[in-house]
Amino acid sequence: MKQHIMTRCVELAEYLLATRATVREAAKEFKVSKSTVHKDVAERLKDIDQALYEACQEVLEYNLSERHIRGGSATKEKYLDKKIT
Repeated sequence: MKQHIMTRCVELAEYLLATRATVREAAKEFKVSKSTVHKDVAERLKDIDQALYEACQEVLEYNLSERHIRGGSATKEKYLDKKIT
């Protein structure tokens, strides 16, 4: 694996752990696609740093469990904004 990819994997994982950000937020911050973020932290990181990988998996699992709540809140706000205008 190329050095810049390994570095990006570690930086993404550290960012996710520090901010508990979603994959989408991390992708925006690092200017890469959501697929790249997910592949880096869910697959490549396992070969680079096992402990960091396991910690990162906890954040990804938490975000997955909260996804339906965030989506519902966003939809609610969207229609509240339309109702006001």
